[in-house]
Amino acid sequence: MTIANIEDAGAATPVATRQMRNAIIASVLGWSLDLFDLFILLYVAPVVGALFFPSNVPTLSLAAVYASFAVTLLMRPVGSAVFGHYADVYGRKNAMLVAIVGVGISTAAFGLLPTIAQAGYIAPALFLILRLVQGIFVGGVVASTHTIGTESVPPAWRGAMSGLVGGGGAGIGALLASLVFLITSSVFPGDLFAVWGWRCMFFAGLLSSFLGWFIFNSLEESPFFKQHQQKKAADKIAPTQSPVKMLFSSDYRNILLLNLLLTFGGGAGYYLTSGYLPTFLKVVNGVPNSVSSLILIGASVIALVSAILFGAVSDLIGRRKTFLLVGVCMAVLLPACYLGMAKATDTTAIALYALAIAFLGNAGFAPILIFLNERFPTEIRASGTGLSWNIGFALGGMMPTFVSLASASPAQIPMSLSVFVAVIFVIYLVGAWIIPETKGNFR
Repeated sequence: MTIANIEDAGAATPVATRQMRNAIIASVLGWSLDLFDLFILLYVAPVVGALFFPSNVPTLSLAAVYASFAVTLLMRPVGSAVFGHYADVYGRKNAMLVAIVGVGISTAAFGLLPTIAQAGYIAPALFLILRLVQGIFVGGVVASTHTIGTESVPPAWRGAMSGLVGGGGAGIGALLASLVFLITSSVFPGDLFAVWGWRCMFFAGLLSSFLGWFIFNSLEESPFFKQHQQKKAADKIAPTQSPVKMLFSSDYRNILLLNLLLTFGGGAGYYLTSGYLPTFLKVVNGVPNSVSSLILIGASVIALVSAILFGAVSDLIGRRKTFLLVGVCMAVLLPACYLGMAKATDTTAIALYALAIAFLGNAGFAPILIFLNERFPTEIRASGTGLSWNIGFALGGMMPTFVSLASASPAQIPMSLSVFVAVIFVIYLVGAWIIPETKGNFR
């Protein structure tokens, strides 16, 4: 059996290649399946908006759907606090297992809901309640998947691993959702999609629960967590306070707040690019579902490549320089892509703009995961990473709602997106400028 050394503050922890491989697969697939469940809503947003939040103004229906998406994001910090505490005190594996199964079941439940035409205002109320429940489990997935993978690979791979889990997992999740969208659009074409297609999209969430249970049940615990537990037992150290309380103490409070500048920018950039692409293609460009699903599949593959690439770049030049490089590119190039895509009428041109937008959007947060991991010690890493990620992404995830509200008609969406992105990435660049370099600071 091949053994790799995972360096930790001068010590070396032997990790079997099989254990490392399983941890990588678990982290990537855990986050992929989690985002697959979330992306389902984004892919059916126009249909769900009409069925649960009808309005004479299409952009208001869209805003309501994205607001329900933001509700899930707002509950993610709660999930991170609960599951992050469990992951830091009792281990990453079981926290991940329970969270991913919970996300899949709560997602499938959306397919059973009555519409507003069938049940009146109880329908959107039930929809929002389920979004709250789903958000708690999603926050739990982040706390575990975003630590066990990077804790199980050698230092030289951690940036690439960050991109693979954070951005690559998102790309794979979007790819899975795109494939399901393609299949359901073919099986339920035209008006049938608004009757049965959207329900089958949500039922696909059960795949997450099944695959999550199958994959994570045999997963070994993180070597960093095991080493930390062994040290505590040997030194007979009893925990003095909970990980969440430590995060909000004077030692870590400012670190947590500073992290949010980057996670907000990365989250907003992601949800305004890959997250908004399905709506942009349908509402602005008027692309049919069958063509849109193929473009989104291509965008998901490009997102995976971009995330791994820029995660690896952060291993070469450092996290801070990578953030600065990406931030400038996002602030300048994304608005140009939005405006160009809105004017494009040729399917090939639309697809190329979509691929460029997905590439840029995933580059923005590829190194964020490892940056957060390096900001906190093992004893609070799951809680610190989870809360930093989820609070920032919750704030960033509200941006699609504001873009829709700021647009009086679909024709105004590209300009609204351009303005929002430019402002957001100025904030992102401020954060990138003032943070310290963290590469190699894994303890």
